[in-house]
Amino acid sequence: SIMAEANYMYDSDLVFKAAGLIAASAAVATVVDVGAAKVKGELVIDVTALEIATNDEIYEIVLQGTNTAAFATDTAIYDLITLRLGAAEVQTTDCNADNATGRYIVPFTNEFNGTNFRYLRLYTIVTGTIATGINYKAYASVAK
Repeated sequence: SIMAEANYMYDSDLVFKAAGLIAASAAVATVVDVGAAKVKGELVIDVTALEIATNDEIYEIVLQGTNTAAFATDTAIYDLITLRLGAAEVQTTDCNADNATGRYIVPFTNEFNGTNFRYLRLYTIVTGTIATGINYKAYASVAK
C-alpha cells in the first residue's frame, strides 16, 4: 500500500527494514525487487536508537545490489551507498560531532559502473563496544 509518511511516499513493497535492534553485523533478510530499469530514489532511514556510550561505536548502513534474488555468496554483490553513523571519536574524517537519532535521507540509484541491479538489500556493519546497538527502519521513497 502507498501512503504519505512525514513528507515521503511510503510503499510497503519498498521497505528494506522494519524497526528492530541490530547489535552485530548482518544483512537484513528483506530483498527489494526494483525491476531491471535504472531506479533513482531516496533511502529514508529512521533511527530510533543509536548507542555511542563508549565513544568507539560505528554503524554503517550499506545498500547492496545484485542481479540474483537470493543474494547467494557465489553471485556478484555490490555496495551501492553507505551511511556511516556513530561516535565522533572514531569517524574517519574531521567530523567532530556524534550522530544522533532521527531521520537520515540518502539519495541512491541501482545503477553502478554501468550495470542496473534489480535486487537490493541493506547490510549493517556494527563495530566498537556494543551493548545495545542501533534501531532503525528503512524504505525507498520519492520526495513529495
